[in-house]
Amino acid sequence: MRIAVEGCGHGTLHAIYASVEKTCQVHGWNGVDLLIIGGDFQAVRNSFDLNAMSVPPKYRAIGDFHEYYSGTRVAPYLTLFVGGNHEASNHLWELYYGGWVAPNIYYLGAANVVNFGPLRIAGLSGIWSGSDYRKPHSERLPYDFNELKSVYHQRELDVRKLLQVRTQVDVGISHDWPRKVEWQGDYEQLFRVKPFFESDAKTGKLGSPAARYVMERLRPAWWFAAHLHCKFSAIVDYDRDTDTRLGKNSPGSAGILPANEDMRGADEIKSELKIGQPPEADVLPSPEHVRNADEIDLDMDDDGPHTSILVMVTPATNPVHQGDSTEMEGVPSDLRAQLPASFAQPTQAVAAAAPRMSHPEAISNHSTHFLALDKCLPSRKFLQILEVDTISKSSSKAKKLPYRFTYDKEWLAITRAFASTNPLTSPIPPDGGESHYQTLIETEEDWVEKNLVEANKMVIPENFELTAPIYDPGVGLHPREHPKEYTNPQTVAFCKLLEIENFFDYSEEDREQMSYEYNS
Repeated sequence: MRIAVEGCGHGTLHAIYASVEKTCQVHGWNGVDLLIIGGDFQAVRNSFDLNAMSVPPKYRAIGDFHEYYSGTRVAPYLTLFVGGNHEASNHLWELYYGGWVAPNIYYLGAANVVNFGPLRIAGLSGIWSGSDYRKPHSERLPYDFNELKSVYHQRELDVRKLLQVRTQVDVGISHDWPRKVEWQGDYEQLFRVKPFFESDAKTGKLGSPAARYVMERLRPAWWFAAHLHCKFSAIVDYDRDTDTRLGKNSPGSAGILPANEDMRGADEIKSELKIGQPPEADVLPSPEHVRNADEIDLDMDDDGPHTSILVMVTPATNPVHQGDSTEMEGVPSDLRAQLPASFAQPTQAVAAAAPRMSHPEAISNHSTHFLALDKCLPSRKFLQILEVDTISKSSSKAKKLPYRFTYDKEWLAITRAFASTNPLTSPIPPDGGESHYQTLIETEEDWVEKNLVEANKMVIPENFELTAPIYDPGVGLHPREHPKEYTNPQTVAFCKLLEIENFFDYSEEDREQMSYEYNS
């Protein structure tokens, strides 16, 4: 199967699709079966959605997506994406379980596993924040300043569900990098390109522990990420002992693998790929209308140990690291005002202990090819085309062309097993343990087989519908009104299909009360 992978979308769909087309022409391909975008997709439908996106007002842009949402354009390639930390979070909230944001463009949801033809794909949206990890998705419109940040943080409940998967997947996708994956690639080159990553990497703060747990559990052939605005590749070898693989036996306990370890770079990795030799699209000139040419790098979270924050306003601006007030000089006051109070006095984030789980026999892959890509700007390494084969062995996959997205039997069973837990309210129940969930999931797999597989209901319906109004240029980019909260018909249909409660369907009275409390 031929796929294209792009890093951060940042609303530049026209340029991304044009780059895919040009790259395919260069390599003699007649297109790709699937385009994967690694987050910061920015599914902004109208000006009001911008009030639910974490970006300073000064740098707002409506982007390209609204044309695909309204039907003015149709995506030329089937597109799949996970959520990042610069999203129209209110729009993605409607599709917690996944769904179409526009015709031919599918959002994976907070966490999900789907099939695309012979490929089995798992995804985890958001970025890491230890302080929010064990909380519910309690954010409701209209978001206050803190909720505007916390709404995109990864949650333990979603990760817990992914950790119940007991069979092989082919592809994993996250916006945030799996923590410590940098030590499985050419980290010296990475630190030359991004020198401010080094201190966080050495103290084990770069990337997401949650994404690392999921990657270690699922062991896909490929894992794609974005977020850090650079191209980086690595091979994670699961035949090595865990402590060595995660850098625990490193000098000074700093997360550095011993100097004599095999730390292969992108060229060596490319030459050793076992599931397809990828033609590269390292540097492509983007069309002139690509936005954010001046570039303010807002892709780092700003509340809790994660990565350093880099502000690039002018060439003279220095990197600004979280909690280092001496380096705040030179940052414009209007930008500084966008940072939360925790920036000046950071609090210690809640650490997440690695779950203790046995490794399933059905997950037998020995190594993962990790690839992170940049955002779509001229002369940046933001796109890669790949030819991949499947390593998963599901017998229920639809392999006939043209490929379509289908539900995953095991994931639907996991979703039903967790359906009694409301992800929006406290308290989230403690982890019941692997054996507890396995018994529930096996029962639910029987239900899925009888009610969905045998009834031929496993194809994901192409049931996109407009929810919010389409873009009106006359409103401008800074409306005073917040976006309204909508019940998405796709989520209604999915919950009805699985016969589970829809926690995302609030009454108009409740929504009006939320707005009243916010404004009072």
